Amino acid sequence: MSSTATSGRAATAARPAGGRLPGRRGRADWRAVGAFTLLIAPTVIGLGLFKYVTIGWSFLLSFSEARGTVDLGSWVGLDNYVFLLKDEAFRSSMTGIVLFTIFIVPVTFGMSLGIAVLLHGIRRGRAFFRTSFLIPAAVSYVVAALIWKMSLFNGLPSGVANTIGGLFGWEVQSWISGTDPPLYWIVIVTVRLWLQVGLYMILFLAGLQAIPLHLYEAASLDGASRWAQFWHITLPMLRNTSLAILMLILIGAFQAFDEFYNVFTTTTGNSTAPVRPPLVFLYDTALKGQDYGVGSAGAFLLTLLIILVTLLQGRLVGFGRKD
Repeated sequence: MSSTATSGRAATAARPAGGRLPGRRGRADWRAVGAFTLLIAPTVIGLGLFKYVTIGWSFLLSFSEARGTVDLGSWVGLDNYVFLLKDEAFRSSMTGIVLFTIFIVPVTFGMSLGIAVLLHGIRRGRAFFRTSFLIPAAVSYVVAALIWKMSLFNGLPSGVANTIGGLFGWEVQSWISGTDPPLYWIVIVTVRLWLQVGLYMILFLAGLQAIPLHLYEAASLDGASRWAQFWHITLPMLRNTSLAILMLILIGAFQAFDEFYNVFTTTTGNSTAPVRPPLVFLYDTALKGQDYGVGSAGAFLLTLLIILVTLLQGRLVGFGRKD
């Protein structure tokens, strides 16, 4: 009798506080599952319908002759891909975006990191400068491109760039339409830096604030210079942040569209662009030329290029490598 009572008390003590045996799902658990499903259902359905189904349909279009319609036309296999790879305009756009990426990625990365280090070192006014650099990240690319085109670099003597240049005795320049020298790159590069540097600076600041201060204190006691501390402490501790930012800048550079399109497009809708990135080329092909099959094929070729370059970058900088 005593052993029976003891085992009963042990079984009671082993039960959870709610009185249910482990492994059994109560009514409250099913209500939580139902509520969770109800909350995420619109997002899952929306992603599935407007993103993944669309990507799948576009992939099928890339193997079809779809002119003037998004319905699947006659099956042409890889003809659209072969046509693009042989097209001089498409190859020129791919070459141009690669060269643009090679330049803009390290410049954006270096400026963002440099400004973040400077702001992290000051004690007064840090919030003011941080906000000032971050505000451009909230500006639309379209609005910024139009400001650069119509005000800063409009090519008129009253334009901001030509006014400042006149103070140094420079001649009036046609910044956008001139091709010798290609000053339009200054317009494109400056507007992109103005829009992006502040955002990546904030990410670098978050990484800098996570570095323990005692590392710098110990290095100072050992007589390490500021440059030595930056090279041997700051950069290694920012490795994960740097890899993520490099990847974001790289993908963003290959997807450049708004600044190129709005800077070089006239009010009548005609493009005067001396250089077209792939997205602008595909926009003209698919929406203006109504050739959705070739446009879809170009989109997947660009996606493949982004994936390959991203994997190469990760390989070179050691992404995923165990320290």
